[in-house]
Amino acid sequence: MNKDCGFSCEKFWFRYRACAIIIEDNCVLVAKNDSVPYYYSVGGGVHLNEAAEDAVVRETYEETGVYYEIDRLAFIHENFFKGTWDDGDKICHEIALYFLMKSKGVKEFNWESHSLGGAKETVCWLPIDKLQEYEVYPTFFKDKLSKISSEIEHITRKDA
Repeated sequence: MNKDCGFSCEKFWFRYRACAIIIEDNCVLVAKNDSVPYYYSVGGGVHLNEAAEDAVVRETYEETGVYYEIDRLAFIHENFFKGTWDDGDKICHEIALYFLMKSKGVKEFNWESHSLGGAKETVCWLPIDKLQEYEVYPTFFKDKLSKISSEIEHITRKDA
């Protein structure tokens, strides 16, 4: 049984995610898997009866093998886009909380990548000042990570 907070309803799909912003040496940690051409934020679905703060720590550990502490909530992202892992014709409504994590000074992980939907998933560092050269989601990373506001920002993006 899938424990993630999400549901499908006809041509729509909703999901609730907790994501990490991990920055070291002006680079941001992102994930990539062999089945897609783009990079995406570290994090994942919040489980039923799980706080978002607990979810981001769990997800970050699952993807890096390192326990990161939360600094603070930085972004609330409401995202509408077409496509999902299992059905590219559904419109997804996603609410994602992006937590800035405390630096650990770690840039190498002694952790094996895992599969996501059968595809090999890995994490890597991308220079923040060169994010324009990559296909990275969420797209606001390209504009917002170079100067993260001290206030929580709410961002809405509609691609569907």
